[in-house]
Amino acid sequence: MYGKIKDHLTRELAEIKEAGLYKEERIIVSPQNAEIRIETGESVLNFCANNYLGLSANPELIKAAKEALDTHGYGMSSVRFICGTQDIHKKLERKVADFFGTEDTILYAACFDANGGVFEPLFTADDAIISDALNHASIIDGVRLCKAQRYRYKNADMADLEEKLKEAQSQRFRIIVTDGVFSMDGNTPPMDKIVELAEKYDALVMVDECHSAGVVGKTGRGVTELFDIRGKVDIITGTLGKAFGGAIGGFTTGKKEIIEMLRQRSRPYLFSNSLLPSVVNAGIRMFDIMSTTTELQDKLHRNTDYFMARMKEIGFDIKPTQSAICAVMLYDAKLSQDFARRLLDEGIYVIGFYYPVVPKGEARIRVQLSAAHETEHLDKAISAFTKVGKELGVLE
Repeated sequence: MYGKIKDHLTRELAEIKEAGLYKEERIIVSPQNAEIRIETGESVLNFCANNYLGLSANPELIKAAKEALDTHGYGMSSVRFICGTQDIHKKLERKVADFFGTEDTILYAACFDANGGVFEPLFTADDAIISDALNHASIIDGVRLCKAQRYRYKNADMADLEEKLKEAQSQRFRIIVTDGVFSMDGNTPPMDKIVELAEKYDALVMVDECHSAGVVGKTGRGVTELFDIRGKVDIITGTLGKAFGGAIGGFTTGKKEIIEMLRQRSRPYLFSNSLLPSVVNAGIRMFDIMSTTTELQDKLHRNTDYFMARMKEIGFDIKPTQSAICAVMLYDAKLSQDFARRLLDEGIYVIGFYYPVVPKGEARIRVQLSAAHETEHLDKAISAFTKVGKELGVLE
């Protein structure tokens, strides 16, 4: 019974390998940090984790997670509305809302679930979702689960967004949906202009802050802080799995009536186990840290500015960025894989990205800076990029 599809999959996998596009999983045998140990026993510098604030192995978060194991157990064995809500779940939801300046919050197992569960409970075939062309796959999948009319505008293009808003005026409700930072390019959309257009054409605004929260804005409160529009965005989704500790867990925060409806009808919330207590308690501690100091954000911004300036001086083609993501453009898929492998030989752990993760002909190395990196780490990475770039003909 499995024979025919097995043969088909075997051929497909062989073609992927032959094209040099097969994704290998490198095995890490240490905690996530600026310097990690891989299965071969080598220690390498990690420049491709979402560990923007360096909190993935933070002792205070580890301590908070251990404390929750003793006080609240290992897992909830239930969904929230049956018997899966603890006091710490509600406390974390309040912390998230306070941090972003919103009215209420709902927790999910991951932001993929938050984005997957936000549209269908709120919008019907009478409504319109107007989505940026480079939005994350989780937003795309969430939109697919909803029967609302779909419009897609060019990345961060306000003229095209306005045209789509005009086209959507016959629909009952409209919502503009965008990433706060686009994960492959590192750019932020002009959120102040988006809010202006939303007000002009009577639309809601939703932003996914996964790669922007903790990263952009003076205190890491994301694009609403960066563009001085706190309180003007109706729905914010985000994750605890990147800057906010690097574990797992997502959230939707925003207007209280929206959050209340999600508690009633959002399927990933209603039919998935509650977020485990250790992650929740560490999340509470993380928001406490971020509410008392900007030390980590300040260091991250210094590291990003330093690395970006040096890479441009050397001659690499770098996408403009307002985040901690540095897209080193190579354009050729196989070259991106060869470049990443050679960098690993030099002690630099990065990954090459290519179609379908990015458009065809847009292959790149995505470098992600962290507050855990020291200047000597950055200099070693810059030196390795320069050496490999010359060897592979990317630099003169």
